[in-house]
Amino acid sequence: MANEKTSKKPERSKTPSAAHTKGHSASTVAAASPAMIDSRNPLQKRRSVEGIVVSDKMAKTIVVKVDRRVREQLYKKYVVRSRRFKAHDEKNEAKIGDRVVLIESRPLSRDKRWVLQSVLRRAGQAPEINV
Repeated sequence: MANEKTSKKPERSKTPSAAHTKGHSASTVAAASPAMIDSRNPLQKRRSVEGIVVSDKMAKTIVVKVDRRVREQLYKKYVVRSRRFKAHDEKNEAKIGDRVVLIESRPLSRDKRWVLQSVLRRAGQAPEINV
C-alpha cells in the first residue's frame, strides 16, 4: 500500500495549455488590436544614435564614437561608456570631429549596420548658444 502512494504521479489538467492550442488566445488578439499597432513608417521605427566621427579614412564608411553616461554600480558615480560604430556615408560628407546622427539599417558589410542620417555640427564650428 505504501508503494502505491509514492509511485502515483500527480494528474495533469485535461484542458490544453495556451502554447498547445492552434487558435488565437485572448492575449494575442488583444496585442494585435488597432490601438497597439505602431502607426509610424519603417524609417521612424529604427533606432538612432548621436556621436562624433573619429575616422573617415575608409571609402564611404565612417567610424562614430557614441558616448553614454551610466551610473557605476559600486560607487554610484556616473561614468562615460563609449562604443564605436561603423556607418555608411554614401557621399563622404562627414569629416573627423563632426557631430552626426546615425540610423539603424540592414547589414551592409561584416561590421556596418548603421547609415549616416545627418551632420548636426561640423568640426571646428562653435555650438549655437541661445542668448
